[in-house]
Amino acid sequence: MIRLNVFIQVEESKKAELVSVAKELVAASVKDQGCIAYDLFQSETRADVLMICETWTDEEALKAHEQSAHFTTLVPRMQELAAMKIEKFNF
Repeated sequence: MIRLNVFIQVEESKKAELVSVAKELVAASVKDQGCIAYDLFQSETRADVLMICETWTDEEALKAHEQSAHFTTLVPRMQELAAMKIEKFNF
């Protein structure tokens, strides 16, 4: 399995739009084949930090997700709104 932790740092003025786009991404991504979990979290200690935690069955499922229309449309929009950092774990 593969776990991605996507840390998102966003300015307050862009947060509402970022959250809206992220929720759209989550709603579409949980339907992707091989998706075990795809969750959006808000930091309890930092108002400007969110995280998407993704779990995939394998690399093939993750690659298909990364080529999906929702990913290629929504992720670039999120990158315009916020700084993003990805941690990837195989287990």
